[in-house]
Amino acid sequence: MIPAPPGCPAKIPRNLAEGPRRCTCIRHWQGCSCAGMVQSMRRLTRTKIVSTIGPASSSEERLAQLFEAGVDVFRLNFSHGTHAEHEQRFRTIRSLEERFERPIGVLADMQGPKLRVGTFAEGRVTLPMDATFRLDLRDEVGDKSRVMLPHPEIFAALAPGAVLLLDDGKLRLEVTGCGSDYADTRVLVGGTLSDHKGVNLPNVRLDISPLTAKDRVDLAFALDLGVTFVGLSFVQRPEDLVEARGLIGNRARILAKLEKPAAIQHLGRIVELSDAIMVARGDLGVEMPTEDVPVLQRRIVRACRRAGKPVIVATQMLESMIQSPTPTRAEASDVANAVYEGVDAVMLSAETAAGAYPVEAVTIMERIIMRAERDPAYHRTLHVEETVPEATEADALTAAARRAAETISASAIVTYTSSGDTTLRAARERPTVPILALTTEHAVARSLTLSWGVHPVFAGPSRSFREMIGAAEQRAVAEGFAEPGSRLVFLAGFPVGSTVNTVRISEVK
Repeated sequence: MIPAPPGCPAKIPRNLAEGPRRCTCIRHWQGCSCAGMVQSMRRLTRTKIVSTIGPASSSEERLAQLFEAGVDVFRLNFSHGTHAEHEQRFRTIRSLEERFERPIGVLADMQGPKLRVGTFAEGRVTLPMDATFRLDLRDEVGDKSRVMLPHPEIFAALAPGAVLLLDDGKLRLEVTGCGSDYADTRVLVGGTLSDHKGVNLPNVRLDISPLTAKDRVDLAFALDLGVTFVGLSFVQRPEDLVEARGLIGNRARILAKLEKPAAIQHLGRIVELSDAIMVARGDLGVEMPTEDVPVLQRRIVRACRRAGKPVIVATQMLESMIQSPTPTRAEASDVANAVYEGVDAVMLSAETAAGAYPVEAVTIMERIIMRAERDPAYHRTLHVEETVPEATEADALTAAARRAAETISASAIVTYTSSGDTTLRAARERPTVPILALTTEHAVARSLTLSWGVHPVFAGPSRSFREMIGAAEQRAVAEGFAEPGSRLVFLAGFPVGSTVNTVRISEVK
Protein backbone atom coordinates (compact mmCIF):
# COMPACT_ATOMS: atom_id res chain seq x y z
CA MET A 1 0.00 0.00 0.00
CA ILE A 2 1.36 3.42 -0.94
CA PRO A 3 1.67 5.73 2.08
CA ALA A 4 -0.48 8.82 2.24
CA PRO A 5 1.06 11.84 0.47
CA PRO A 6 2.43 14.74 2.55
CA GLY A 7 -0.39 16.71 4.12
CA CYS A 8 -2.92 13.97 3.44
CA PRO A 9 -6.00 14.69 5.57
CA ALA A 10 -5.97 11.03 6.65
CA LYS A 11 -4.00 12.21 9.67
CA ILE A 12 -7.18 13.76 11.03
CA PRO A 13 -9.61 11.53 12.94
CA ARG A 14 -12.93 11.36 11.15
CA ASN A 15 -16.07 12.55 12.86
CA LEU A 16 -18.04 9.36 13.30
CA ALA A 17 -21.20 11.29 14.03
CA GLU A 18 -21.05 12.78 10.53
CA GLY A 19 -20.04 9.56 8.86
CA PRO A 20 -17.05 8.96 6.59
CA ARG A 21 -16.12 11.13 3.65
CA ARG A 22 -14.09 10.20 0.66
CA CYS A 23 -10.51 11.46 0.63
CA THR A 24 -9.79 13.55 -2.46
CA CYS A 25 -6.26 12.18 -2.57
CA ILE A 26 -7.44 8.76 -3.74
CA ARG A 27 -7.99 10.35 -7.13
CA HIS A 28 -4.22 10.62 -7.42
CA TRP A 29 -2.72 8.00 -5.09
CA GLN A 30 -4.10 4.52 -5.70
CA GLY A 31 -4.11 2.57 -2.45
CA CYS A 32 -3.47 5.62 -0.25
CA SER A 33 -3.41 4.49 3.38
CA CYS A 34 -6.03 7.06 4.32
CA ALA A 35 -8.59 4.50 3.04
CA GLY A 36 -10.85 7.35 2.02
CA MET A 37 -12.18 7.97 5.56
CA VAL A 38 -11.54 11.62 6.31
CA GLN A 39 -13.28 14.79 7.29
CA SER A 40 -11.50 17.30 5.06
CA MET A 41 -12.22 18.13 1.40
CA ARG A 42 -8.80 19.64 0.83
CA ARG A 43 -7.59 19.77 -2.77
CA LEU A 44 -4.06 18.63 -3.49
CA THR A 45 -3.63 20.82 -6.56
CA ARG A 46 -2.96 24.55 -6.91
CA THR A 47 -4.63 25.04 -10.30
CA LYS A 48 -8.43 25.12 -10.15
CA ILE A 49 -11.02 23.52 -12.43
CA VAL A 50 -14.11 25.23 -13.83
CA SER A 51 -16.84 22.91 -15.12
CA THR A 52 -19.80 23.84 -17.31
CA ILE A 53 -23.17 22.40 -16.28
CA GLY A 54 -25.53 21.06 -18.92
CA PRO A 55 -27.79 18.11 -19.70
CA ALA A 56 -25.00 15.64 -18.90
CA SER A 57 -24.29 17.10 -15.47
CA SER A 58 -27.41 18.57 -13.90
CA SER A 59 -28.47 15.98 -11.35
CA GLU A 60 -27.45 16.29 -7.71
CA GLU A 61 -25.63 12.97 -7.89
CA ARG A 62 -23.63 13.98 -10.96
CA LEU A 63 -22.77 17.44 -9.58
CA ALA A 64 -21.54 15.82 -6.37
CA GLN A 65 -19.38 13.44 -8.40
CA LEU A 66 -17.92 16.34 -10.37
CA PHE A 67 -17.15 18.29 -7.21
CA GLU A 68 -15.49 15.31 -5.57
CA ALA A 69 -13.52 14.68 -8.77
CA GLY A 70 -12.00 18.16 -8.54
CA VAL A 71 -14.36 20.93 -9.70
CA ASP A 72 -13.94 24.22 -7.81
CA VAL A 73 -16.27 26.50 -9.80
CA PHE A 74 -19.41 25.53 -11.72
CA ARG A 75 -20.35 27.50 -14.85
CA LEU A 76 -23.95 28.24 -15.77
CA ASN A 77 -24.00 28.98 -19.51
CA PHE A 78 -26.83 31.43 -20.19
CA SER A 79 -26.54 30.82 -23.93
CA HIS A 80 -28.55 27.67 -23.20
CA GLY A 81 -31.20 26.61 -20.72
CA THR A 82 -34.09 28.33 -18.97
CA HIS A 83 -34.05 30.38 -15.81
CA ALA A 84 -35.86 27.59 -14.02
CA GLU A 85 -33.14 25.11 -15.02
CA HIS A 86 -30.35 27.46 -13.94
CA GLU A 87 -32.07 28.13 -10.61
CA GLN A 88 -32.44 24.41 -9.90
CA ARG A 89 -28.76 23.83 -10.67
CA PHE A 90 -27.74 26.76 -8.50
CA ARG A 91 -29.81 25.48 -5.56
CA THR A 92 -28.24 22.05 -5.95
CA ILE A 93 -24.73 23.55 -5.87
CA ARG A 94 -25.52 25.45 -2.69
CA SER A 95 -26.86 22.28 -1.06
CA LEU A 96 -23.61 20.53 -2.00
CA GLU A 97 -21.71 23.39 -0.41
CA GLU A 98 -23.49 22.72 2.86
CA ARG A 99 -23.03 18.97 2.53
CA PHE A 100 -19.28 19.16 1.92
CA GLU A 101 -18.70 22.25 4.09
CA ARG A 102 -16.54 23.80 1.42
CA PRO A 103 -17.16 27.00 -0.60
CA ILE A 104 -18.13 26.44 -4.24
CA GLY A 105 -17.99 29.23 -6.82
CA VAL A 106 -20.72 29.75 -9.42
CA LEU A 107 -20.04 31.54 -12.71
CA ALA A 108 -23.03 32.94 -14.61
CA ASP A 109 -21.75 33.28 -18.18
CA MET A 110 -23.76 35.82 -20.19
CA GLN A 111 -24.44 35.02 -23.84
CA GLY A 112 -23.49 38.44 -25.20
CA PRO A 113 -24.25 39.66 -28.72
CA LYS A 114 -24.60 36.83 -31.22
CA LEU A 115 -24.07 38.05 -34.79
CA ARG A 116 -25.81 35.64 -37.15
CA VAL A 117 -27.20 35.60 -40.68
CA GLY A 118 -30.90 34.99 -41.27
CA THR A 119 -32.54 32.00 -42.95
CA PHE A 120 -32.51 30.60 -46.49
CA ALA A 121 -35.44 29.43 -48.58
CA GLU A 122 -33.98 25.92 -48.73
CA GLY A 123 -32.17 26.01 -45.39
CA ARG A 124 -28.73 26.40 -46.97
CA VAL A 125 -26.85 27.60 -50.03
CA THR A 126 -23.47 26.85 -51.57
CA LEU A 127 -21.25 29.85 -52.25
CA PRO A 128 -18.44 29.17 -54.75
CA MET A 129 -15.16 31.07 -54.65
CA ASP A 130 -15.25 34.48 -56.41
CA ALA A 131 -19.06 34.58 -56.35
CA THR A 132 -20.78 37.82 -55.37
CA PHE A 133 -23.02 37.77 -52.32
CA ARG A 134 -24.99 40.52 -50.57
CA LEU A 135 -25.75 40.91 -46.86
CA ASP A 136 -28.60 43.32 -46.04
CA LEU A 137 -31.34 44.28 -43.59
CA ARG A 138 -34.27 43.04 -45.74
CA ASP A 139 -36.46 40.78 -43.60
CA GLU A 140 -36.81 38.12 -46.30
CA VAL A 141 -35.49 34.58 -46.65
CA GLY A 142 -32.17 34.35 -48.44
CA ASP A 143 -30.93 32.63 -51.58
CA LYS A 144 -27.62 32.14 -53.38
CA SER A 145 -27.36 35.90 -54.06
CA ARG A 146 -28.22 37.42 -50.65
CA VAL A 147 -29.27 36.88 -47.05
CA MET A 148 -30.47 39.03 -44.18
CA LEU A 149 -27.91 40.18 -41.61
CA PRO A 150 -30.07 41.79 -38.88
CA HIS A 151 -27.31 43.91 -37.33
CA PRO A 152 -27.21 47.54 -38.53
CA GLU A 153 -24.20 48.17 -36.29
CA ILE A 154 -22.18 45.85 -38.54
CA PHE A 155 -22.96 47.87 -41.67
CA ALA A 156 -22.09 51.08 -39.82
CA ALA A 157 -18.60 49.71 -39.09
CA LEU A 158 -17.79 48.20 -42.51
CA ALA A 159 -15.63 49.64 -45.25
CA PRO A 160 -14.48 48.24 -48.61
CA GLY A 161 -11.73 45.69 -48.05
CA ALA A 162 -13.09 44.50 -44.71
CA VAL A 163 -13.30 40.73 -44.28
CA LEU A 164 -16.25 38.83 -42.80
CA LEU A 165 -15.93 35.30 -41.48
CA LEU A 166 -19.01 33.06 -41.50
CA ASP A 167 -19.65 29.79 -39.69
CA ASP A 168 -16.58 29.97 -37.41
CA GLY A 169 -14.36 31.06 -40.28
CA LYS A 170 -15.27 28.27 -42.70
CA LEU A 171 -16.37 30.89 -45.24
CA ARG A 172 -14.57 34.17 -45.89
CA LEU A 173 -16.09 37.21 -47.64
CA GLU A 174 -14.43 40.49 -48.66
CA VAL A 175 -16.50 43.67 -48.73
CA THR A 176 -16.47 45.34 -52.17
CA GLY A 177 -19.09 47.97 -51.46
CA CYS A 178 -21.36 48.89 -48.56
CA GLY A 179 -23.91 51.29 -47.19
CA SER A 180 -25.95 51.78 -44.04
CA ASP A 181 -28.15 48.78 -44.79
CA TYR A 182 -26.14 46.48 -47.05
CA ALA A 183 -22.73 45.07 -47.91
CA ASP A 184 -21.75 43.62 -51.28
CA THR A 185 -19.04 41.00 -50.98
CA ARG A 186 -16.80 38.68 -52.98
CA VAL A 187 -16.38 35.12 -51.76
CA LEU A 188 -12.72 34.48 -50.91
CA VAL A 189 -13.26 31.05 -49.38
CA GLY A 190 -16.47 29.30 -50.38
CA GLY A 191 -18.57 26.54 -48.93
CA THR A 192 -22.03 25.74 -47.64
CA LEU A 193 -23.81 28.39 -45.58
CA SER A 194 -26.93 27.41 -43.63
CA ASP A 195 -29.50 29.17 -41.45
CA HIS A 196 -28.38 31.32 -38.51
CA LYS A 197 -24.64 30.75 -38.87
CA GLY A 198 -22.41 33.12 -36.96
CA VAL A 199 -20.57 36.13 -38.35
CA ASN A 200 -17.18 37.38 -37.14
CA LEU A 201 -15.44 40.60 -38.14
CA PRO A 202 -11.71 40.48 -37.40
CA ASN A 203 -10.06 43.85 -36.80
CA VAL A 204 -13.41 45.66 -36.80
CA ARG A 205 -14.63 47.27 -33.57
CA LEU A 206 -18.40 47.36 -33.39
CA ASP A 207 -20.31 50.07 -31.57
CA ILE A 208 -22.27 47.53 -29.56
CA SER A 209 -22.72 46.87 -25.85
CA PRO A 210 -21.57 43.50 -24.52
CA LEU A 211 -24.90 43.26 -22.69
CA THR A 212 -27.93 42.70 -24.91
CA ALA A 213 -31.54 43.05 -23.75
CA LYS A 214 -31.53 39.30 -23.06
CA ASP A 215 -28.29 39.59 -21.09
CA ARG A 216 -29.73 42.32 -18.88
CA VAL A 217 -32.68 40.11 -17.95
CA ASP A 218 -30.33 37.17 -17.36
CA LEU A 219 -27.98 39.34 -15.34
CA ALA A 220 -30.71 40.58 -13.00
CA PHE A 221 -31.85 36.98 -12.50
CA ALA A 222 -28.30 35.72 -11.81
CA LEU A 223 -27.57 38.49 -9.34
CA ASP A 224 -30.80 37.76 -7.47
CA LEU A 225 -29.72 34.12 -7.25
CA GLY A 226 -26.42 35.18 -5.70
CA VAL A 227 -23.88 33.94 -8.24
CA THR A 228 -20.20 34.47 -7.48
CA PHE A 229 -18.94 35.58 -10.89
CA VAL A 230 -20.57 37.14 -13.95
CA GLY A 231 -18.90 36.26 -17.26
CA LEU A 232 -19.00 39.22 -19.64
CA SER A 233 -18.85 38.22 -23.32
CA PHE A 234 -17.86 40.34 -26.32
CA VAL A 235 -15.62 42.71 -24.34
CA GLN A 236 -13.93 45.14 -26.73
CA ARG A 237 -12.90 48.15 -24.65
CA PRO A 238 -12.60 49.36 -21.03
CA GLU A 239 -15.92 51.18 -21.27
CA ASP A 240 -17.64 47.79 -21.51
CA LEU A 241 -16.39 46.97 -18.00
CA VAL A 242 -17.48 50.36 -16.67
CA GLU A 243 -20.98 49.75 -18.03
CA ALA A 244 -21.14 46.29 -16.46
CA ARG A 245 -19.84 47.52 -13.12
CA GLY A 246 -22.61 50.11 -13.02
CA LEU A 247 -25.18 47.31 -13.30
CA ILE A 248 -23.47 44.73 -11.09
CA GLY A 249 -21.86 46.87 -8.39
CA ASN A 250 -20.43 44.65 -5.66
CA ARG A 251 -23.07 41.93 -5.96
CA ALA A 252 -20.74 39.66 -7.97
CA ARG A 253 -17.20 39.58 -9.36
CA ILE A 254 -16.83 40.51 -13.04
CA LEU A 255 -15.01 38.02 -15.25
CA ALA A 256 -14.11 39.52 -18.62
CA LYS A 257 -13.97 37.02 -21.47
CA LEU A 258 -11.26 37.98 -23.93
CA GLU A 259 -12.56 36.67 -27.24
CA LYS A 260 -12.25 39.76 -29.46
CA PRO A 261 -8.85 40.89 -30.80
CA ALA A 262 -9.96 44.50 -30.28
CA ALA A 263 -9.81 43.92 -26.51
CA ILE A 264 -6.09 43.17 -26.64
CA GLN A 265 -5.39 46.78 -27.60
CA HIS A 266 -6.67 47.73 -24.12
CA LEU A 267 -5.44 44.64 -22.26
CA GLY A 268 -3.88 46.42 -19.28
CA ARG A 269 -6.91 48.60 -18.60
CA ILE A 270 -9.38 45.72 -19.07
CA VAL A 271 -7.43 43.56 -16.61
CA GLU A 272 -7.41 46.47 -14.17
CA LEU A 273 -11.18 46.98 -14.36
CA SER A 274 -12.04 43.26 -14.13
CA ASP A 275 -11.99 40.93 -11.14
CA ALA A 276 -10.93 37.96 -13.29
CA ILE A 277 -10.17 37.14 -16.93
CA MET A 278 -11.00 34.25 -19.25
CA VAL A 279 -8.87 33.48 -22.32
CA ALA A 280 -11.67 32.40 -24.67
CA ARG A 281 -9.48 30.74 -27.26
CA GLY A 282 -12.29 29.54 -29.54
CA ASP A 283 -13.46 32.96 -30.69
CA LEU A 284 -9.94 34.37 -30.62
CA GLY A 285 -8.88 31.58 -32.96
CA VAL A 286 -11.61 32.51 -35.43
CA GLU A 287 -10.76 36.19 -35.65
CA MET A 288 -6.99 35.97 -35.68
CA PRO A 289 -4.35 33.64 -37.13
CA THR A 290 -4.27 30.31 -35.30
CA GLU A 291 -0.54 30.59 -34.65
CA ASP A 292 -1.08 33.85 -32.75
CA VAL A 293 -3.44 32.34 -30.14
CA PRO A 294 -0.78 30.55 -27.98
CA VAL A 295 1.36 33.70 -27.95
CA LEU A 296 -1.60 35.83 -26.97
CA GLN A 297 -2.60 33.33 -24.26
CA ARG A 298 0.80 33.69 -22.63
CA ARG A 299 0.62 37.47 -22.87
CA ILE A 300 -2.78 37.58 -21.18
CA VAL A 301 -1.72 35.15 -18.45
CA ARG A 302 1.40 37.23 -17.68
CA ALA A 303 -0.67 40.43 -17.51
CA CYS A 304 -3.13 38.83 -15.08
CA ARG A 305 -0.37 37.40 -12.89
CA ARG A 306 1.33 40.80 -12.66
CA ALA A 307 -1.98 42.37 -11.65
CA GLY A 308 -2.87 39.59 -9.22
CA LYS A 309 -6.13 38.83 -11.06
CA PRO A 310 -7.31 35.22 -11.52
CA VAL A 311 -7.10 33.99 -15.12
CA ILE A 312 -8.86 31.01 -16.74
CA VAL A 313 -7.78 29.28 -19.94
CA ALA A 314 -10.82 27.89 -21.76
CA THR A 315 -12.03 26.15 -24.93
CA GLN A 316 -11.20 22.74 -26.40
CA MET A 317 -8.97 21.68 -23.52
CA LEU A 318 -10.17 18.04 -23.54
CA GLU A 319 -12.64 18.26 -26.41
CA SER A 320 -12.12 14.72 -27.63
CA MET A 321 -13.57 13.56 -24.30
CA ILE A 322 -17.00 14.70 -25.41
CA GLN A 323 -17.12 11.32 -27.14
CA SER A 324 -14.03 9.48 -25.87
CA PRO A 325 -13.18 8.24 -22.34
CA THR A 326 -9.58 9.40 -22.77
CA PRO A 327 -8.05 12.62 -24.16
CA THR A 328 -5.51 12.93 -26.93
CA ARG A 329 -1.86 13.37 -25.98
CA ALA A 330 -1.97 16.86 -27.50
CA GLU A 331 -4.88 17.81 -25.22
CA ALA A 332 -3.02 16.52 -22.16
CA SER A 333 -0.03 18.64 -23.17
CA ASP A 334 -2.30 21.67 -23.68
CA VAL A 335 -3.66 21.40 -20.14
CA ALA A 336 -0.18 20.84 -18.70
CA ASN A 337 1.25 23.82 -20.57
CA ALA A 338 -1.45 26.06 -19.10
CA VAL A 339 -0.51 24.76 -15.64
CA TYR A 340 3.18 25.50 -16.28
CA GLU A 341 2.23 29.03 -17.33
CA GLY A 342 0.75 29.52 -13.86
CA VAL A 343 -2.91 30.00 -14.77
CA ASP A 344 -5.37 30.06 -11.90
CA ALA A 345 -7.84 27.72 -13.56
CA VAL A 346 -8.59 25.61 -16.61
CA MET A 347 -12.12 25.13 -17.91
CA LEU A 348 -14.23 22.33 -19.35
CA SER A 349 -17.15 23.29 -21.58
CA ALA A 350 -19.04 20.71 -23.63
CA GLU A 351 -16.89 17.99 -22.04
CA THR A 352 -18.97 18.22 -18.87
CA ALA A 353 -22.08 19.99 -20.16
CA ALA A 354 -23.03 17.54 -22.89
CA GLY A 355 -20.28 14.95 -23.14
CA ALA A 356 -20.55 11.23 -22.56
CA TYR A 357 -17.79 11.22 -19.92
CA PRO A 358 -18.14 14.32 -17.69
CA VAL A 359 -16.73 12.85 -14.48
CA GLU A 360 -13.89 11.15 -16.34
CA ALA A 361 -13.01 14.48 -18.00
CA VAL A 362 -12.67 16.22 -14.64
CA THR A 363 -10.77 13.30 -13.14
CA ILE A 364 -8.25 13.21 -15.98
CA MET A 365 -7.85 16.99 -15.97
CA GLU A 366 -7.12 16.84 -12.23
CA ARG A 367 -4.57 14.07 -12.81
CA ILE A 368 -2.81 16.12 -15.50
CA ILE A 369 -2.70 19.14 -13.17
CA MET A 370 -1.39 17.03 -10.30
CA ARG A 371 1.36 15.50 -12.42
CA ALA A 372 2.52 18.86 -13.79
CA GLU A 373 2.56 20.44 -10.33
CA ARG A 374 4.59 17.54 -8.92
CA ASP A 375 7.31 18.22 -11.50
CA PRO A 376 10.34 19.65 -9.64
CA ALA A 377 10.66 22.21 -12.45
CA TYR A 378 7.10 23.49 -11.94
CA HIS A 379 7.81 26.18 -9.35
CA ARG A 380 11.04 27.18 -11.05
CA THR A 381 9.06 27.71 -14.24
CA LEU A 382 6.50 29.86 -12.40
CA HIS A 383 9.22 32.21 -11.20
CA VAL A 384 11.24 32.54 -14.38
CA GLU A 385 9.48 35.89 -14.76
CA GLU A 386 9.20 37.25 -11.23
CA THR A 387 6.20 39.32 -10.24
CA VAL A 388 7.59 42.65 -9.05
CA PRO A 389 5.72 43.87 -5.96
CA GLU A 390 4.38 47.39 -5.94
CA ALA A 391 6.07 49.91 -3.67
CA THR A 392 3.46 49.47 -0.92
CA GLU A 393 3.61 48.11 2.62
CA ALA A 394 1.02 45.46 1.76
CA ASP A 395 3.00 44.11 -1.20
CA ALA A 396 6.27 44.21 0.72
CA LEU A 397 4.78 42.20 3.58
CA THR A 398 3.17 39.71 1.19
CA ALA A 399 6.48 39.08 -0.59
CA ALA A 400 8.16 38.68 2.79
CA ALA A 401 5.51 36.16 3.89
CA ARG A 402 6.18 33.99 0.86
CA ARG A 403 9.94 34.00 1.40
CA ALA A 404 9.53 33.31 5.11
CA ALA A 405 7.20 30.38 4.47
CA GLU A 406 9.58 28.82 1.96
CA THR A 407 12.66 29.46 4.14
CA ILE A 408 11.26 27.74 7.23
CA SER A 409 9.30 25.09 5.27
CA ALA A 410 6.02 26.27 6.75
CA SER A 411 2.98 24.08 6.32
CA ALA A 412 0.93 26.94 4.88
CA ILE A 413 0.48 30.67 4.56
CA VAL A 414 -2.67 31.66 6.44
CA THR A 415 -4.49 34.80 5.33
CA TYR A 416 -7.27 36.59 7.14
CA THR A 417 -9.30 38.64 4.71
CA SER A 418 -12.64 40.44 4.60
CA SER A 419 -12.47 41.42 0.92
CA GLY A 420 -10.17 38.79 -0.60
CA ASP A 421 -7.42 41.30 -1.44
CA THR A 422 -4.91 39.90 1.06
CA THR A 423 -5.33 36.40 -0.32
CA LEU A 424 -5.09 37.55 -3.95
CA ARG A 425 -1.78 39.23 -3.11
CA ALA A 426 -0.53 36.00 -1.57
CA ALA A 427 -1.65 33.97 -4.59
CA ARG A 428 0.10 36.36 -6.95
CA GLU A 429 3.39 35.35 -5.31
CA ARG A 430 2.81 31.70 -6.33
CA PRO A 431 4.38 30.29 -3.12
CA THR A 432 5.52 26.68 -2.84
CA VAL A 433 3.27 26.21 0.20
CA PRO A 434 -0.55 26.21 0.12
CA ILE A 435 -2.61 29.25 1.10
CA LEU A 436 -5.33 28.78 3.72
CA ALA A 437 -7.70 31.74 3.43
CA LEU A 438 -9.99 32.49 6.37
CA THR A 439 -12.80 34.97 5.91
CA THR A 440 -15.97 35.98 7.69
CA GLU A 441 -17.75 36.57 4.36
CA HIS A 442 -19.34 33.69 2.46
CA ALA A 443 -19.22 35.63 -0.83
CA VAL A 444 -15.50 36.25 -0.41
CA ALA A 445 -14.79 32.59 0.36
CA ARG A 446 -16.65 31.59 -2.81
CA SER A 447 -14.80 34.15 -4.92
CA LEU A 448 -11.46 32.71 -3.81
CA THR A 449 -12.35 29.26 -5.18
CA LEU A 450 -11.00 30.51 -8.52
CA SER A 451 -7.61 31.65 -7.19
CA TRP A 452 -4.41 29.64 -7.57
CA GLY A 453 -3.30 27.65 -4.52
CA VAL A 454 -6.04 28.99 -2.24
CA HIS A 455 -8.11 26.84 0.10
CA PRO A 456 -10.90 29.21 1.23
CA VAL A 457 -12.70 28.63 4.51
CA PHE A 458 -15.52 30.52 6.19
CA ALA A 459 -14.52 31.46 9.74
CA GLY A 460 -16.16 33.40 12.53
CA PRO A 461 -14.91 36.83 13.64
CA SER A 462 -11.96 37.20 16.03
CA ARG A 463 -11.83 39.84 18.76
CA SER A 464 -8.05 39.92 19.09
CA PHE A 465 -4.98 38.97 17.09
CA ARG A 466 -4.19 36.18 19.57
CA GLU A 467 -7.69 34.77 19.13
CA MET A 468 -7.25 35.01 15.37
CA ILE A 469 -4.05 32.96 15.46
CA GLY A 470 -5.53 30.35 17.79
CA ALA A 471 -8.58 29.88 15.60
CA ALA A 472 -6.41 29.70 12.48
CA GLU A 473 -4.16 27.02 13.98
CA GLN A 474 -7.16 24.90 14.87
CA ARG A 475 -8.58 25.31 11.37
CA ALA A 476 -5.24 24.51 9.73
CA VAL A 477 -5.13 21.20 11.63
CA ALA A 478 -8.80 20.44 10.91
CA GLU A 479 -8.32 21.13 7.18
CA GLY A 480 -5.26 18.91 6.93
CA PHE A 481 -2.64 21.61 6.43
CA ALA A 482 -0.80 21.32 9.73
CA GLU A 483 -0.25 19.19 12.82
CA PRO A 484 1.19 20.00 16.26
CA GLY A 485 4.75 21.22 15.90
CA SER A 486 4.45 22.46 12.33
CA ARG A 487 4.77 26.16 11.54
CA LEU A 488 2.42 28.60 9.84
CA VAL A 489 3.03 32.06 8.40
CA PHE A 490 0.18 34.49 9.07
CA LEU A 491 -0.60 37.39 6.75
CA ALA A 492 -3.36 39.73 7.84
CA GLY A 493 -4.60 43.22 8.37
CA PHE A 494 -5.68 43.90 11.91
CA PRO A 495 -8.18 45.16 12.88
CA VAL A 496 -9.99 42.95 10.36
CA GLY A 497 -10.74 44.97 7.26
CA SER A 498 -7.44 46.83 7.35
CA THR A 499 -4.86 46.58 4.58
CA VAL A 500 -2.17 43.95 5.18
CA ASN A 501 -0.03 45.17 8.06
CA THR A 502 1.11 42.03 9.88
CA VAL A 503 3.27 38.99 9.14
CA ARG A 504 3.80 36.47 11.93
CA ILE A 505 5.27 32.98 12.25
CA SER A 506 3.56 30.61 14.66
CA GLU A 507 4.18 27.02 15.77
CA VAL A 508 1.03 24.94 16.00
CA LYS A 509 0.38 23.83 19.59
